[in-house]
Amino acid sequence: MIRLRWPLPPRPSTRALIREARQARAYSFFDFVHGYVYARWTYTYIGIGTGEHRLARAYKRAAGWLGRIMPPRPAPAAAGGSISFADTYHGKVVTLESATRLVTVNQDINLGDLEHVIPYNLARDIILKHPDHIVALECPCRASRPNPCLPLDVCLIIGEPFASFINEHHAGRSRPITQGEAVDILRAEHERGHVHHAFFKDAMLGRFYAICNCCSCCCGAMQAARQGVPMLASSGYVSQVDPDLCAGCAACEAACQFGAISMADDRSVVDTGLCMGCGVCPDKCPNGAMQLVRDEAKGIPLEIDVLMAQAAGSSVGGA
Repeated sequence: MIRLRWPLPPRPSTRALIREARQARAYSFFDFVHGYVYARWTYTYIGIGTGEHRLARAYKRAAGWLGRIMPPRPAPAAAGGSISFADTYHGKVVTLESATRLVTVNQDINLGDLEHVIPYNLARDIILKHPDHIVALECPCRASRPNPCLPLDVCLIIGEPFASFINEHHAGRSRPITQGEAVDILRAEHERGHVHHAFFKDAMLGRFYAICNCCSCCCGAMQAARQGVPMLASSGYVSQVDPDLCAGCAACEAACQFGAISMADDRSVVDTGLCMGCGVCPDKCPNGAMQLVRDEAKGIPLEIDVLMAQAAGSSVGGA
C-alpha cells in the first residue's frame, strides 16, 4: 500500500490520485512518484523526451549511466523477458470511429489486462471512471516544438482521476470540455490528416488515460517509432487500394503520416508493413479508391463496444 507524507496539504485532485493509486494493483511508491512527476510537469517531461528541452542532453547522459549500472527491469512472470521503454509508455492507433466511441462512453468501465488488444507487457487496462469528465490539453509534443502544428489544445485527457489532476495543475493550458466538444476536436483533427492514438502509461496507474491527435512532425511517439522504438501499435487495419478507381493523384501519399504509401506506374501502393491503419487516407482520396480492411497480422482493434460486450459475455458465462 502506498503511504505518503506531504509537506503541505495536497490539492483535491492529488488526493484523488493518491486514493486511486492505493487501489491499483502492482503499483509501487516509485510508480506513483513517476506518475506524479509526469502529470505535474508534463511539458518538461515530454520536452526532455523529444529532445527539445534544454535538459534533454543532461538527461540522456544520466539515463545512459544509470542503464549501465542498473539491471534491466524484469517483466511480469507471464510475459517473460525484461521491460522495454515502449512497454511502459505506448499508444494504440485508433480510427476516428473508435476514438469517437472512447470519448462518448456513458458508463464506468473496468477492462483489465487487454493483452490481445494492447500488445505490451505493461499498461494495458482500460478503466474509465466518470468517462464524461474530459479535459482538452495543449499537446506537450506540439508545445515543445519551435514551429508546432496548430491548434495546440488537441490532447484529450479522459476520466478520473486524470482529468481533474491535469485541469487543476495545468489550468492555463487546459479546459474541461463536453463529450460533444471532444468529438468535434477528433473530427477536426481527422480533417487535418492527424492520427488518433489511445495512450497508456504504467505510471498513470497502468492504464489508458488520453487520446492524442498526432502529426509526424511533432509527435514524439511517432518519431520514436520511426527510429525503431515500438511505441505505437497498429489499429488492426491496413489500407487497401482499388486499382480500378485509383487515378494516381498521390493525395493519399501526401496524407500518410507513416510514409506507408508510394506511387508506382501512376497508382498508389501501400506498404502494409508500415501502414498503421489510421484511416486518414480513405477520406483524403477523391475517388474512393482507398479503404481500410482488417489484417489479423496487425492485431485486434481497440473497439470499446466490442470489448465491453465480450467482458459482459464472460461475466455471464462464468456466473
